[in-house]
Amino acid sequence: MPVELSDEARRLIALFETETDVTVRDCLIDDDNDRVIYVVKAGEMADAIGPGGVVVDRIESKLDRAVKLVEDADTAADFVANALAPAAVYNVTISENDDTVAYVEVAQEDRGVAIGADGKNIDAARRLAARHFDVDGIELT
Repeated sequence: MPVELSDEARRLIALFETETDVTVRDCLIDDDNDRVIYVVKAGEMADAIGPGGVVVDRIESKLDRAVKLVEDADTAADFVANALAPAAVYNVTISENDDTVAYVEVAQEDRGVAIGADGKNIDAARRLAARHFDVDGIELT
């Protein structure tokens, strides 16, 4: 499904791709939390992060914002798990009844990481899953 990008998102993607030689599939600007979330092509995450996180640090410095990276995936379940990283996700079940909901089994000690401060991580995962796989909601189990 095609993702609509704002002019600012296109500019941020161009900057990231120029700096990293990594393919960006999407860019979500999270103004509420002063961060930019990039969805990078599957298999290119290591290059996007760089040794010791040096690439991400450089991009954050240029943008003066936090950067979160999410690795793209072929299935909704894998994408949701990637979007909630670094939380340890054991299993994702996609239920397609009236609404499409991803039920995510997360390690108890990582629930806070999956949710994030004020729900910022799970909210971003919900927005991305809706944009890429028409997932209506994500619930932690």
